[in-house]
Amino acid sequence: MQLQGMAVEFPAVMGHPNRVPFEGVLTRVDAPSDKAPSGARGHRVVLTREAAESALPSLLGMAVDFKAGWDGHDAKQKCGIITSAVIEGDAVRVSGYLFARDFTEMMQEMQAHGDDALGMSYELADAHVEDMRAEMWRLTKATFTGAAILLRTKAAYRNTSFRVVREKVSACSVRTGARKSVRRAPAMEPMPVRRCAVKEGTR
Repeated sequence: MQLQGMAVEFPAVMGHPNRVPFEGVLTRVDAPSDKAPSGARGHRVVLTREAAESALPSLLGMAVDFKAGWDGHDAKQKCGIITSAVIEGDAVRVSGYLFARDFTEMMQEMQAHGDDALGMSYELADAHVEDMRAEMWRLTKATFTGAAILLRTKAAYRNTSFRVVREKVSACSVRTGARKSVRRAPAMEPMPVRRCAVKEGTR
């Protein structure tokens, strides 16, 4: 299994009300999308491994957003940040933090939908397409500019995922009290494409 990734370290702050960890599969490399992403002019796309590996650093520090109805992108609704990214097999896995206190209604809706219903969708800039005349667009270069959280059924890639990482409490002793341990999310890598702005989710 190939594994490449990177992450930005944040100091641990247990129980921070506005920094709730998440993890998910953002997309798949060398695999055709199930639908045409927004901005791809009706073409299904393939994000090449080389392009994803090259673009991986651009994911760190980018925002995650959501749209009312959970069916697309809204860059103005930035509800979290990506701090870790890794390519594991064909999966581009990301993790980071949600601004849970600032978006309490969003967190409630996430819980109502459940982990199995949610997925992710990338946002790109400076994308390069190998052959614009091809039926399937192969992205050979790109820059990640963010990601959206949405229903899996609305994403261009249906085999993505998203979940909030719940804090786990491990008992130590009655005197010391219970300690909380936060499970950390994975890291990830870059990607390629031809000039066009592509958003992986469909409208």
